[in-house]
Amino acid sequence: MFTRVLIANRGEVALRVLRACKELGIETVAVYSRADAGSKYLDLADEAVCIGAPPPSDSYLNIPNIISAAEITNVDAIHPGYGFLAENDNFAEICEESNIVFIGPRSDVMRRVGNKTEARRIAQDSKVPIIPGSSGTVEDDEEALALAHQLGYPVMIKAAAGGGGRGMRIAHNDISLKNMLALARSEAGTAFKDSAVYVEKVLERARHVEVQILADQHGNIIHLGERDCSIQRRFQKLIEETPSPGIDGDLREKITRAAVRIARAVGYTNAGTVEFLVDEGGQFHFIEMNARLQVEHPVTEEVTGVDIVKEQLRVAAGEELPLQQKRLEFKGVAVECRVNAENPADAFRTSPGKIGEFVPPGGPGVRLDTHCHSGYEVKPFYDSMIAKLIVHQPTRDEALACLRRALSEFVVEGIHTTIPFCQDLIRHGGYVTGNFNIHFVDEFLESSRRPA
Repeated sequence: MFTRVLIANRGEVALRVLRACKELGIETVAVYSRADAGSKYLDLADEAVCIGAPPPSDSYLNIPNIISAAEITNVDAIHPGYGFLAENDNFAEICEESNIVFIGPRSDVMRRVGNKTEARRIAQDSKVPIIPGSSGTVEDDEEALALAHQLGYPVMIKAAAGGGGRGMRIAHNDISLKNMLALARSEAGTAFKDSAVYVEKVLERARHVEVQILADQHGNIIHLGERDCSIQRRFQKLIEETPSPGIDGDLREKITRAAVRIARAVGYTNAGTVEFLVDEGGQFHFIEMNARLQVEHPVTEEVTGVDIVKEQLRVAAGEELPLQQKRLEFKGVAVECRVNAENPADAFRTSPGKIGEFVPPGGPGVRLDTHCHSGYEVKPFYDSMIAKLIVHQPTRDEALACLRRALSEFVVEGIHTTIPFCQDLIRHGGYVTGNFNIHFVDEFLESSRRPA
């Protein structure tokens, strides 16, 4: 096992990794920007190193500064968390060249699955259905228009590199396709330094279902079940749960086996997620593979009892997975609600500032992953998520009742948050019955704007 690990991230996920390391007896090095100086979670690390100015490009995305911090603190490995450099194959390769273990897949594997068009080819070769679309990137508007006419509108334009909902646009006609191509290319170029895009048919009423996998360096690959991530806005997930209320046992078996086939085909190691859309007819289609820890990993941990971050560390250290697929037990239902510093009444505008009173929820079946507290200042430079509220109960009805109760207890003063919005959302009949798809939130917002 490692002696010392640097955590190349901030906030909630940095604290999550720090705690896992501490329980495994691993020393930790936390890095921070000048904006995050004085954050209480930094005090829990064995050492903390400032890596630059507040903008991510000067700190959490500054590879030379992070590698320098790793070298001067003499770490064995770097955990990237999620976001920032977590899926940056160049960063993973530099770690490898510096003899520092990158806690994730190898850089060449990350490069293959990170390119969405290459990932689609891998899925096809693994006999996994994909969404109808371009065989590779589209080179010009004329090619995209011809393909859109063949597929039929609406179509989705997607960045070939990266993820997180960036570089994605929906087009409903020829004029919007040209406009959206330009926007998607520009956003992809800015976010990923790669403006290449491809085009897919939009599956109108689909569910977003992803499968968590773990793979070691000895050829062992297992899945930890699926998560439903259909409750999302602008391709950003808001509420996730496992098991998916829209998946039966037969489809669950097929979709989890497909995820393992793709992971095996690419030689994947460590934790990863294979994502699918499930259409109205119950057919699943591969979307992409995320080569990192996911924000929503706690729901899987709750129903399986597996600490995914600890397994990441063990696998990266060369240990064999102690878990066997046939011995895994899936117990109950877990739901995660992301709490963001945003104002839903003002088009979800971000709401940075100092938190006044901060009263976390508790009680049986409640878990709160957060680095925030009374007096903490939410910075304007970073992602707006300030907490993840996770509940775990024997049944879905009990889990939703627990989530409603926990949200009602959660007090965050001084800034706007999405807590009231989530409270309204989870009381909607469509959500309560599990009858929802990826457009549920948009339709919910539209209906709430209509006059009574």
